[in-house]
Amino acid sequence: MAKVGKDDFVNGFVPHHNHGSVDYTFVEDGHVHQCLDVTSPAIQTQDGNHIHYTEGYVIFENGHTHHYKAYSGPAIPVGNGMHVHYYDFYTTEDDGHRHRVKGVDQPAPGNK
Repeated sequence: MAKVGKDDFVNGFVPHHNHGSVDYTFVEDGHVHQCLDVTSPAIQTQDGNHIHYTEGYVIFENGHTHHYKAYSGPAIPVGNGMHVHYYDFYTTEDDGHRHRVKGVDQPAPGNK
């Protein structure tokens, strides 16, 4: 396969791609944390789709941070040979609370 970049439109599955996202947690205990994320390369599923694994920390805020480990949902084609993934997970409990993070990551090449 020819080299593919983040802005290339590609039909089919791109084996080693990953996704990035910038999001904020839900408000809990009167504050939010920013979540800057880069996923693992694609993990193929039995149904021919793929998901991504991610783990990391949210940005330090209000005197503490939180850790997370999560898997995305399957690929969602968004047209022009690109796709995204939906995510919905909770951080660890720290300082007596946890935060929910949900949204859609940045598009990547491949429509499957």
